[in-house]
Amino acid sequence: MDRIQAVRCPNCGNHAERYHLTSRHQVQTQCPFCDYLMITCSRTGNVVEAYAPGILDRR
Repeated sequence: MDRIQAVRCPNCGNHAERYHLTSRHQVQTQCPFCDYLMITCSRTGNVVEAYAPGILDRR
């Protein structure tokens, strides 16, 4: 059973959505404000795909 969770974007802090796709064994987090995308394997935690434009280097 797939489910959607409201979360904060790890990139910009705005409201984002996290999709738990059980049939694909994936977790997808996406933000409509900054175009952040992270897809991970729910079994291993490995990153399948990632896109995060404009992440600032905060050193």
